Amino acid sequence: MRRISKLTRVAVGVASLALAATACGGTSSDSGDEAKEDLGLAIAYDIGGKGDQSFNDAAYAGLQKAQKEFGYKTDDVEPTEGETDADKEQRLSSLAKQGYNPVIGIGFAYGPAMEAVASKYPDTTFGIVDSVVEGDNVASLVFAEEQASYLAGVAAAKATKTNTVGFVGGVDIPLIHKFEAGYKQGVAETNAKVKVVSQYLTQTAEEGGFSSPDKGKAAAEGQIEKKADVVYQAAGLSGQGVIEAAAKAKVWAIGVDSDQYKQAALASYKNSILTSALKDVGGAVYALAKSVEDGKPLNGVQTFDLKVNGVGLSESNPEFAKIAGLSDAVAKAKAGIIDGSIKVKTE
Repeated sequence: MRRISKLTRVAVGVASLALAATACGGTSSDSGDEAKEDLGLAIAYDIGGKGDQSFNDAAYAGLQKAQKEFGYKTDDVEPTEGETDADKEQRLSSLAKQGYNPVIGIGFAYGPAMEAVASKYPDTTFGIVDSVVEGDNVASLVFAEEQASYLAGVAAAKATKTNTVGFVGGVDIPLIHKFEAGYKQGVAETNAKVKVVSQYLTQTAEEGGFSSPDKGKAAAEGQIEKKADVVYQAAGLSGQGVIEAAAKAKVWAIGVDSDQYKQAALASYKNSILTSALKDVGGAVYALAKSVEDGKPLNGVQTFDLKVNGVGLSESNPEFAKIAGLSDAVAKAKAGIIDGSIKVKTE
C-alpha cells in the first residue's frame, strides 16, 4: 500500500531506480528532479475545467473516490485559456516532480504533451483519457462512446413525436464523430422515418466548442426551430446551453458523459433531461489510481465499453420508463451490442 514510512519509501525508491537502470540501461535524464515525496493521484483538466457537469466533473468524481479510499494527498489542475502544448508539458512535469502518481491528462489534447513528458519520469504512471499514447508507463483510457450514443439514438427515436431529432457536437473532430455515428445508427435502426439534424459548434477546441454554453444554446434553438423535439449533445460545458434551450422549448435533451439529470447545477432543467449517454471517466481514473496503489500499474490501451459498464445510458428520469417501449428497446439494443449482433459504427 502507499501509506508507508518515509524510510521505507526511500528504500523502495532506491530499489526502483536500480531496477530501472538494470532494465533500461540507465535512468531518466531528469532523475535529479524526481520527487522526494510519495503523493497520490493528480489530474489535469481538459477545456471547460471543473464545473462542466459532464466530462471533467466525471474525472473529478474518480479523484474524490481515490482520495477517500486511499487517504492520500491529491491534486487537480485547471487549464488556461489559449494554452499551448508546452504549457501542458509544464503542468504534467510539475505534477510528476512533486511526487504525484499517477498523473492523468483528462482529454485527447494532452496527447503531444504526454508523449514528451512520460519518458522523462519512468517511475511515474501516467494516464490519458480519450487518446492513445505509447509508453511503458502510460495507460491510454479510451471508451466506446459510439455504443452509449447508439443507445441514446434508440431513446431519441422512441421519444420523438415529430420524427426529427438533433445532435450537437462541440468540435468537429474524430472523437465527437464517434458520438454522432453511434447516435445516428441507433436512431435509424430503431425508426428509419426519424431524421437527424446535426451541427458542430466549432472546427477547433480553441474556438470554444467545448466551453461556450451560448454557442450550444444557439445551435439547439436552431434545431428546435427545425422541429427537433429531442436533442443530444456531446459538447462538454457547451452542452449546458443545449439543455437550457431544450428546457425552455419544452422538448427533450439527452445529456452526455455524466448523468446530467443528477447534476446539481442543472437541477432547474432536470425534468427536460430524458437520459444521458454515460462515459465512466471517473471509473477509469479510479481504476488507474487503484492499480498504482496496489503496485500493479495499468499500462497500454485500456478500453471501457458496454461489456465492462464503461459506457451506458442513464434511466434516472422517471419519465424514461413511461415512454412506451423505450426501456425494452434500450435493453435489447444493449444486449445486441454486447453479444456482437449489433455492430456500432464509429464514423
